[in-house]
Parts: sequence; C-alpha cells; structure tokens
Amino acid sequence: MNLDYLANIKPSRRQLDWQRMEMYAFMHFGMNTMTDREWGLGHEDPALFNPESLDCDQWMETFKAAGMTGVILTCKHHDGFCLWPSAYTEHSVANSPWKGGKGDVVREVSQAARRHGLKFGVYLSPWDRTEAAYGQGKAYDDYYVNQLIELLTHYGPIFSVWMDGANGEGPNGKTQAYDWRRYFDVIRALQPEAVISICGPDVRWCGNEAGKARENEWSVVPASLRQAEWKMGKEEQTGRANPDWRMRSEDEDLGSRSVLEQYGGPLVWYPAEVDTSIRPGWFHHVTEDDKVRTADELFDIWSTTVGGNANLLLNVPPNAQGRISQPDVDSLTGLGRKIQEFWEDTVTAGARVTVSSNAGGDDPQALLSADEGSGRWQAGEDDEAPTVTIDFDRPRRIDGLVLREYIEAGQRIEQIGVSADVDGNIRQVAEVGAVGYQHFAHFDPIATNHMEVRVTRSRGPVALSTCLACECE
Repeated sequence: MNLDYLANIKPSRRQLDWQRMEMYAFMHFGMNTMTDREWGLGHEDPALFNPESLDCDQWMETFKAAGMTGVILTCKHHDGFCLWPSAYTEHSVANSPWKGGKGDVVREVSQAARRHGLKFGVYLSPWDRTEAAYGQGKAYDDYYVNQLIELLTHYGPIFSVWMDGANGEGPNGKTQAYDWRRYFDVIRALQPEAVISICGPDVRWCGNEAGKARENEWSVVPASLRQAEWKMGKEEQTGRANPDWRMRSEDEDLGSRSVLEQYGGPLVWYPAEVDTSIRPGWFHHVTEDDKVRTADELFDIWSTTVGGNANLLLNVPPNAQGRISQPDVDSLTGLGRKIQEFWEDTVTAGARVTVSSNAGGDDPQALLSADEGSGRWQAGEDDEAPTVTIDFDRPRRIDGLVLREYIEAGQRIEQIGVSADVDGNIRQVAEVGAVGYQHFAHFDPIATNHMEVRVTRSRGPVALSTCLACECE
C-alpha cells in the first residue's frame, strides 16, 4: 500500500461545499401523497393531485428551525408523475386541477428555498412506470435526459442531483439499462457545481435507511464502489487488481488499510450520505402521524451521522394538503434547539491550546473554533505522536470532543487516544478511529482541567481544523 497515494486523495470543491452542508431535507411529495402509497403503480389520474393548501414557505421555515441547509424534492418518483409541467409528458401537474393546471411545484419549492437561504436539489427517478418508452433503450434515455435538462436549466442553481437506482419491473417486466455516463455528462455540463449522489460519482449511499453511519466512515474508498448502486451492469464492478474482489455499500469496512490492501486498485474520494425518514414511510400517511421520530431520536441520528463523517438527508414528507404536519414541525423545531444547545456547550472561553509540533504556522488556538476557514493545525512530518493539549482555566465537566480533519489535504487519521487529568491522574477516556470531515467523540462525563488528544496512527502528516471539548451540566 503506497501511503503517499492513500494520504493525498482529496475532495473536489463541489464535494467540500456539499460536506459543509451537513444536514438537509428530503421531500417525498407527489402522486403517492394523494393515493396514500409508497410506490405508485403508474398511470394514476392526474386529477388526483390537488394540494389545496400548498405552503412551501412553511416547509422552509420548518427546515430552517431544524438547522438544515437545503432541500431535495422528489420531482418525479417511480410512478412517473411530474411535479413540473414537463414538455415531454402529459402525466404532470399541467393536467391536474391544482391551480387550474398552471402550477409548478418545483418552481415554488426552489423559489421558497432561496427566499429562506436554503440550497435546492432535485430527485428524478430513472424508473418510470408510466412512460411508454421505458424499457426501449435509447428512446427512454432520450426522454430522461430531456427531463433532466428541464430541471437543470429552469430552476436556478442545483446543489444535488439524487439518482435513485430503482430499475425495472421484475424478470417478466420491462428492463431498461440506464445510460449513466450520458446522464452524468448532462449534469456536469449544465450544473457543474452540483454533486451527483448515490448512483453518481460524488456522494455514496451509506448502505442503510435506518439513520446510521459506521463507527469508522471512510471517504477514501475503492473506485469500483461508485457503481455499487447501479442496478444494471453489475458485472462491470470488479477490482482491477483482483477480479474476484467485490464490495457493497452495506459492507461494514469500506476503507481501512487492510481492506484497501486486499483491493489493490484505484481509489477515490467518495463520502457518505445517510438518508432516513422522520416517519416509518417516505411519503406522508395520516396513520403515521403518531409515529414521528421525537426530537431526542433525531438528535441521536444527527450526532452519529453528521458527527460520524457523513451528511444527513432527513426525509420530511408534506401531507396531501401541501403542508408539513404539526408532529413533524414539533420534532424538527426541537431538533434545532438541541443542535444549538450542543454547539453552545462547546468550550471556547477559558481554554488554552498547545501542540506537539506546528508545521503550518497557524495559531493552534484556532482549533477551538468550528467556523469554516478559522485555521488549521498541521503536525510536523517527523512528529511521531502528534498531540493537541487543552488546558482549562478551571475544572470542567466534559463528556465529548468535536474533531475535524483538514480534509482539503485528505483523510489521514486512523486512531486517536483521548486522555485527561482525572483526580490528579492522566488516564485514557476515549479512543477514536476514523475522523474525516467531522467526528463527535462521546465518553462518560469527567471533571478535568487538562486534556490530551494524541494521534496514534495515521496515513500521513496530520492536519486538524477543529478540536473542541463539550461541557455537560
């Protein structure tokens, strides 16, 4: 394993911008909302779509209160019904009674998002159970690309194009081999700053829909993992150095040194996104109004995903009237308060930072800030035990750390030992594995005025941008 290669694989600018968004909303809304289904059958009557109280500003106010930074709308789900008046199908809002057929949900959502300072993204299902060209190869690819072009040219800047990999209707149904490369080329040409997620080259699926990130979530992974969610052409995802080698998004270890040594092929920066729903289903169902995840449950998910080197895509489905239901609003508002309290409890005042070496020259005190661009600490190449020491002006009750690598240089930290002065003795209170963009290290509360954060294993010179202690009551 060439450590220089492994240590210096870096994110693109679009990936960095995406990673810093941390948490944003998924909005499953459309024909299924009206028919009370999860997966539509296709060919539903457009007259069924009529959200008479649609209020996109209410949606965005709720997301802002939760601490979200953007929203991805299901512009077309598998049933094929389009939430915009597409020129390429009759199966859209243009043939619904909503606003007399003159409405455009995509426009209303995109404009509301920008009014509230949120970024906008689109989900366009490749599987279409209504379009007759589905299963006819290039004819359907032409149709899909034309709809992509509509979404990418009429609704302003797009931060994410979410490429669901659902495909076909079974062994006795239609089969469509999606022309992924063509789709990617169109997105890159029209929205070069947008990340292409899940079935694309920029952002990978974490492997579950339960709201869980791995204990060690790696952003540097085998290049072949970028095809793991493609439902067609899986025979193509072989390791170049080992034809028998396979990897799935669900695998627990995607990027440790031992796994990468077995793989032996090209590597890429391919960070994780965790997608989960605030409810049992993805679309709104009145029968689930009493099953909405609580603010405490959502905070735990946020802590282990956003605090586990992943971004959180939290689904919040509007109801058939076009509003986010009150139980969801209450939980999301509570989540926002808890996140704000979490950051308020990090210790900045009365803390002093020293480091074992300093190759970058920045003031190590900047490690006490989570603000972007505040600075970084880079250990010397000959520093065999890179260490950050935090001394407090008085004993503090500490139960965690916020750690961030300076990922512009790569993801390098493999293990960290956290020690503290407890009753006059220095003892280890936590051990951390992969860090990446951000890692929340939790441990039992201790009273201390001195902490040491020592990197015990890395893939190259260590660079941190944040090292913040969390104080508990």
